[in-house]
Amino acid sequence: MPRHDQISAAARIGMLTRERDTAEASAQALRELARALPLDAATLLTIDPLTGSHVQVAGIGYTAAASQALAGEFIATPWYRNVVRRELPPSISEDAEDAGPRFRHGWFYAERVRPAGFRDGVTGALRHRGRLVGLVHLSTEGADAYDTDARRLLASVSPALAALADPLAHAGDLHGLAEADAASLVTGDGTVLDLPDRDRPRVLREDGGFPALLRAFTGTGGRRLRLLWPAGGDWRRVVLHRHPAGPGLGAEAVLVHETPTELPYGLSPRELEVLTRAATGQTNQAIAQALFLSPRTVHSHVEHLLRKTGCVSRAQATALAVRDGLLRPDPDHLARFVEG
Repeated sequence: MPRHDQISAAARIGMLTRERDTAEASAQALRELARALPLDAATLLTIDPLTGSHVQVAGIGYTAAASQALAGEFIATPWYRNVVRRELPPSISEDAEDAGPRFRHGWFYAERVRPAGFRDGVTGALRHRGRLVGLVHLSTEGADAYDTDARRLLASVSPALAALADPLAHAGDLHGLAEADAASLVTGDGTVLDLPDRDRPRVLREDGGFPALLRAFTGTGGRRLRLLWPAGGDWRRVVLHRHPAGPGLGAEAVLVHETPTELPYGLSPRELEVLTRAATGQTNQAIAQALFLSPRTVHSHVEHLLRKTGCVSRAQATALAVRDGLLRPDPDHLARFVEG
């Protein structure tokens, strides 16, 4: 039966999943484990969704060489496959008949674990919302340290550890997205990474020129861009956020965040386009040439959008458009709208 201190540690680990700084929360989770279980070293590993490689998120006690071996070499051993298929994390010293290959008899224990001074260890597979997202390793210099109760305790906190280790789980939280909003991460090479429990934005499912806009945003080096974009016969409020690289997501990416909307102020699609071009500094004559319209028609559109937005001048309308993201920019004219 779990002790009071073990129950308290498990509760504190669960609370850490609410933290936005997942790197520090992961390190704190391992420190909490050290209060509840015998360990001289521990590592929390995440799986990079792009490369499939295991990357350390947090660690205690292991040398750099040992951490690298656990992240890179361990997954090639039969013991790794044993860990993944087991609900209860297996330990080095367990004697269960269904434990699969005996880890203590393998090369990884002989060449990596025992020379580092560890005599017992336990490894758990981390799954978040049905996906294998990482591993947790605990090691100790004592023998026979991880009995069934210890392994059950580790299994009980594994869902929380998995939430911390999953590099996609907190992308939406980091940028303050509402729970029901559609969002995905897009890497520099155009790979779309779907986030757990979120729909892929419609603008990423239908071309419509959006990929070119996304590439142009990436090239600016800016932090955020707000805009309006048509998709599926409706309009979408879209925000592009530059998402930093970090453990488990080695490459910088762009978070594409989308919500359905109506065009604000009752603007027509053509008026939005004229407003966007006016916001880039184009004259009525230049807008007319770009859109194959007469200057008189453009002038009428400007008058209409001023009346609808309540602005008294093009300058005021431009300020409103930039401030509220009332824009449908093209790739060649978006740099001035990107927030640094």
